[in-house]
Amino acid sequence: MGNKRVADTVATLTEAVYDNHHVEPVEIEYVKEGDNWYLRIYIDKPEGITLDDCQAVSRDIDEILDAHEDIFPHTYFLEVSSPGAERPLKNREDYIRFAGHLITVKTYTPLNGCKKFTGVLQHSDDNGVLLRVSEEDVSVPWENLAAAKLALEI
Repeated sequence: MGNKRVADTVATLTEAVYDNHHVEPVEIEYVKEGDNWYLRIYIDKPEGITLDDCQAVSRDIDEILDAHEDIFPHTYFLEVSSPGAERPLKNREDYIRFAGHLITVKTYTPLNGCKKFTGVLQHSDDNGVLLRVSEEDVSVPWENLAAAKLALEI
């Protein structure tokens, strides 16, 4: 089973845990670093994540995954944490929730000669997202949006 498929299977198996703890899974990754494998689950909620949230979610997920250890081709370390200040934006609900925030967007192909933009997210719709970058609006179509994350406001 590939790494992406392991992460997708974990997402399906653990859906109820997120609902029970009133958190959302932001990202799930199964990766090798050095000699070790890690299952990293990043969770969030509007008021922010606490250490208690991470511990409770980790404990419940660990119980579920112990019963499904056959999905993992390698032993792994489970890490549950906040996505941090530069949280990735993964779905359309994220773009609605974080309208008005500073974000960084990477595109697949250049727009106006650039593939990376940092600006205030104005809004999103069926066509894509609109950013205010240095007093100019930049429209990024969904099909050209490679990645987006919150940016640190300094």
